[in-house]
Amino acid sequence: MAANNRRMSGKKGAQVGSGGKRRRSLEGKGPTPPAEMRKGHAKQRAAQAKARRAQTRTRRGAGRSASELVVGRNPVVEALREGVPATTLYVQQFIDNDERVREALQLVAERGGINLLEAPRPELDRMTNGLNHQGLVLQVPPYEYAHPEDLLDAAADEGADPLLVALDGVTDPRNLGAVVRSVSAFGGHGVVVPERRAAGMTAGAWKTSAGTAARTPVARATNLTRALESYKKAGVVVVGLAADGDVELGALDALEGPVCIVVGSEGKGLSRLVGETCDFRVRIPMPGGAESLNAGVAAGVVLYEAARRRA
Repeated sequence: MAANNRRMSGKKGAQVGSGGKRRRSLEGKGPTPPAEMRKGHAKQRAAQAKARRAQTRTRRGAGRSASELVVGRNPVVEALREGVPATTLYVQQFIDNDERVREALQLVAERGGINLLEAPRPELDRMTNGLNHQGLVLQVPPYEYAHPEDLLDAAADEGADPLLVALDGVTDPRNLGAVVRSVSAFGGHGVVVPERRAAGMTAGAWKTSAGTAARTPVARATNLTRALESYKKAGVVVVGLAADGDVELGALDALEGPVCIVVGSEGKGLSRLVGETCDFRVRIPMPGGAESLNAGVAAGVVLYEAARRRA
């Protein structure tokens, strides 16, 4: 009998009470994972596509600037009058309620969507690093820059040849705002600025643009020369403005087609690499004898000529 039991214990197959399953098999696979984590599920594919789009946007370089504070009663009122985007107006506790303070509060109430917060003076001093805020501080949200390729897409959506302006070494935000305003006025599709050592869309640029920055995109390029080379590959003629240019503005037929106008700084003009990338170096005739025009005026002159030829 003992020998028989030994033979039975060594026999392969199901054992009594096992139900034909091993213990590990009885533990199960746990709860059903969410749809986004289930391989092949439609929601997983949608989530993966969304992640790829976000990664592409990051790789392209489109992004946001830092938030900004507008400080002082007159600057705050002027920013609110011009429609500069804002998230919060900070008002000092026990402030002297003069005409500018009342107007600021009225404009915030009329616009809506702007938080109104009261803060003690020490807190406003800390926020502004001790600047003379006069009891009013306006917070401007980060600006969402486009990518240079987005400007070509905007022109394609309109079925029009791209008309763009790129700024090389322009550091005054007011010049940037003036260029944005001119681009909007003459039917352009956007402005490109370098990521470094260049003016960005600050409150000052918004104010100078007279609200046109809300409908005219500003793109930021990690490397302006590479962005211009990319435009050239897409069939866009790159035209640089230079006082010693080889072609006079009136003789430039390229303005009738896809074109990117590059404007340099008032003092230094175009940088060497950007100048070498341009297809044409164009001069604006100035019978009055002025040595140069600032970026906003120069861009406006060329944009007008381009719009006149395209009409």
